[in-house]
Amino acid sequence: MNSYGISAPVKTAVIGYGFAGRCFHSYLISIAPGLKLVGIASRNAETRERIIADYGATGVRAYESPEAVFADPDIELVVVATPNATHKDLVIAALDAGKHVVTDKVMCLNLADCDAMLAAQQRSGKLLTVFQNRRLDGDFLTAMGTMTRGELGEVRWVEMAWQGFGAWGGWRGQAEMGGGRFYDLGAHLIDQLLQFFPEPVESVYCRMHHDFTDFNVESEALIVVTFVGGKTGVCDLSGMTHLSKPRFLLKGDKGTFWKYGLDPQERAMIDKNIDSAINDTENDATLQDKDGQRRVPTTPGRWRSYYENIADVLTKGAEPMVKLDEMRRAMQVIDAAVTSARTGTTVSLKE
Repeated sequence: MNSYGISAPVKTAVIGYGFAGRCFHSYLISIAPGLKLVGIASRNAETRERIIADYGATGVRAYESPEAVFADPDIELVVVATPNATHKDLVIAALDAGKHVVTDKVMCLNLADCDAMLAAQQRSGKLLTVFQNRRLDGDFLTAMGTMTRGELGEVRWVEMAWQGFGAWGGWRGQAEMGGGRFYDLGAHLIDQLLQFFPEPVESVYCRMHHDFTDFNVESEALIVVTFVGGKTGVCDLSGMTHLSKPRFLLKGDKGTFWKYGLDPQERAMIDKNIDSAINDTENDATLQDKDGQRRVPTTPGRWRSYYENIADVLTKGAEPMVKLDEMRRAMQVIDAAVTSARTGTTVSLKE
């Protein structure tokens, strides 16, 4: 028995069966020891038919609404995998119904919503955490390992980029739904940046462009985060480039690290065989120091570990991978970046 008093397997339901609900959450939960995928909710009848076609043979139920999930006393863990703008209300409702909750990133759209979600967590005493699978990317683990081993000396400047060409369709092309790369990919980059630099954030500056003619989401977002003590992080998100910058660029007083490419787990996961993911050695990182250049082999990523950790938290009393204070810290930066882009000013977070 642990502080949550749950025995394995933890009975779990996913709300939403779009790309994230289908390819990320439902799949990863279904292969996680300690969790049992009991149901998936969708208000759309055709989507419920697809849920049954995909998972019915394993006994998974297709719920007609989130409310039906919240009302089911058998469900212990709820995973919110719906459009970004809906996270706050669904998470609060799930917590108030006595469920433990994982919400997809981005946690929500602003700091006020974050605080309302944290207040609901305090009322309920249940687990609330955010799906930050990119902490388990091979490229991030490689960069972090190189930095923490001291191979770069003191790192005071980190740049990260995630870029492509064109706007996304569906709700991801709608600003009012929390669409766009800023909330989707920026949530990952900001989370990773705050792992690199645990110091308090001093200020945030963000500039956005809106160059798409058919969508109202940003086409470019450049975020500059300054930390107390002078360290700097730059997150560059673009939907207007055919040539991406390095995914990671770390500058230390003894060496420089850079790496291109993306972690291969997503493609393998979509094919329902995440363990088949193989790192492309052509995209291995490079480290340059006074002795010259050398290749840095990529540390294998492991997204499986996220939901394995959730099971251990609920059944064994383990520490959650993504903690409440980390969630709020990231939302402070996101909220400040939105304000900065709107006002054209640098937003101070220094207390």
